[in-house]
Amino acid sequence: MSRKAKIWTFVGVVVIIAAFVVINLKKVRGDTIEVQTAGVKRGDITQLVSGTGKIQPEKEVDISAYVSGEITNLRVQEGNYVKQGQLLVELDRTRYVAALDRAKSDLKSAKASLKKARSELTRAKELYEKKLFSDADLEGTEANFELAESKVEQAAAVLKQAEDDLAKTRIVSPMAGTVAKLNKEEGEIALGSQFQADVIMTVADLTRMEMAAEIDENDVVLVSLKDSAEIEVDALPERIFSGYVSEIAHTATTRGRGTQEEVTNFEVKIFITDNVQQLRPGMSATVDIQTETHEDVLYVPIQAITMREPIDTTSTTGKFNKKTWRRKKGTTRDANAEIWGPQNNGTSTNDLEKDESEREEMVQVVFVAKDEHAEMVPVDTGISSERNVEIVKGLEEGQEIITGSFRALSKLLKDGSRIEINNKVKKFRSE
Repeated sequence: MSRKAKIWTFVGVVVIIAAFVVINLKKVRGDTIEVQTAGVKRGDITQLVSGTGKIQPEKEVDISAYVSGEITNLRVQEGNYVKQGQLLVELDRTRYVAALDRAKSDLKSAKASLKKARSELTRAKELYEKKLFSDADLEGTEANFELAESKVEQAAAVLKQAEDDLAKTRIVSPMAGTVAKLNKEEGEIALGSQFQADVIMTVADLTRMEMAAEIDENDVVLVSLKDSAEIEVDALPERIFSGYVSEIAHTATTRGRGTQEEVTNFEVKIFITDNVQQLRPGMSATVDIQTETHEDVLYVPIQAITMREPIDTTSTTGKFNKKTWRRKKGTTRDANAEIWGPQNNGTSTNDLEKDESEREEMVQVVFVAKDEHAEMVPVDTGISSERNVEIVKGLEEGQEIITGSFRALSKLLKDGSRIEINNKVKKFRSE
């Protein structure tokens, strides 16, 4: 073979080998899943219950008229501070003054009639003693006297009512506070009613504010009185207000009843302990209630927890062998928490059949990054914060776990999957 032929033969062999290497590299890379990781850490974790709602005064009073009449004098404006007992509104007194005068006249007339009836009764008794008055005549005179007495009492009651109605044309504040809302103007009619209030204004103590939050029915069972809370007001995003749970409703409110959007919530009131000078009634807010804190525990980012069906074959690590592992239901505060443990030797056929049916259910797992592979590890979780979840069982401090991407965790990763760690992607996204 000539020298030139040998060279071309060598070049051909090199090209074939290079092509083979490239194809295999692509195949390996094609089977590799790019992931991001984080470490299992130890520290304190606080469980939060969140909700939305409105800012409102802790105490406010709707001011209404007890009697009807035209507003002749409105003494305050919206935003004014008022003292307890301060005059707020005066109504037209004309007909109430007339009613009072009429009641006084009626009482005077009733008293005169009573005086006359008393004199007649005295004279009738004298004549009766002298046998000049019959029993029937005496009884009639006594009845007239009693009737006159009752008319005096009735007239006195009418007079008292007239005086009370006249006094109610002057409306005073029952508490110290700020006029938060003014619904009427001078010249309008205020309707006095015991059944449906015609609110003239609202007086509120704006120095003591609270948030009325709507909490989901599944979360309200975690909330207790005096739980600490942090409130973020939409209009004041630069501030976080502190507070505590002061009241928990016992009755739910349901919206969208009978529809797919039906929501059942409970109202929880959070008293705000910080300076509330910037707050206004009706502002929208979000609250995080700190329901429970666990100290010095293991935790991982919440996105690292995913759901998988238990596998039926032994993994590369041997930790999911169907012959040695079965699912046990645990009772924890976290409804999603599930515990796995080894079977006893000599498991009956019935138990195996039961385990086979249970194995169809989804379980909580974390993928541990180990030797360029993903190891699927079942975990028992505790409480969770906004970003992290407590690990009660299944992991150790310092282990490297997979936290992303979402697609990898939710669909691609399996026990034993080949992985490539790229934490630069995670850092870039967090920035």
